Amino acid sequence: MLFPTQLPDAEIHHLPGWLPPAEADALRLALLTAVPWDVHRIRMFGRWVDSPRLSCWIGDPEAKYRYSGADFVPQPWPPSLLPLRERLHQACAAPFNSVLINRYRDGSDSMGWHSDDEPELGDRPLIASLSLGASRRFLLRRRDDHSRRTEIMLGHGDLLLMGGDTQRFYQHALPKTARPTGERINLTFRQIHAPAARSHPAGR
Repeated sequence: MLFPTQLPDAEIHHLPGWLPPAEADALRLALLTAVPWDVHRIRMFGRWVDSPRLSCWIGDPEAKYRYSGADFVPQPWPPSLLPLRERLHQACAAPFNSVLINRYRDGSDSMGWHSDDEPELGDRPLIASLSLGASRRFLLRRRDDHSRRTEIMLGHGDLLLMGGDTQRFYQHALPKTARPTGERINLTFRQIHAPAARSHPAGR
């Protein structure tokens, strides 16, 4: 499913059930035990706080990343993710040398408004986001007009691709919910570029 009319200047594709249920179930269970989950410390409003979710940064050795004032050195790839990495490479015709995995334990875990516009990602990054587990609301809004927004419900095995100028013009978030909800794991595959490969370094 494509959202061109609702989000001008964005390239967003939503592919429900991209990963079949049996494969999605197996991958979710494998990640629960194979990933060294941690609570990342991030800088918000001038102070360091615990992020409201569990996370792990995984990638090739050179895929170092800076986010919210913190430097992340990647953990090595677990065997369960290597076939998925190659599958996404073939499906998207693009390489991925890293993945950020977030674990939302219940509806109180969330992700605030932000854009994936760090210099290491390049000017027009492609982000491949795979959802596992409970369905959650994923919101997007225009950076220069917050009233222009849309919502996508991401379910088990859904793939969301964000490319082109999406990060330049839009922010996204996964809000808290008071409704009873199960655990969700989200994997966002990215290509991290070495500093020498940056064309227009810029902050968040």
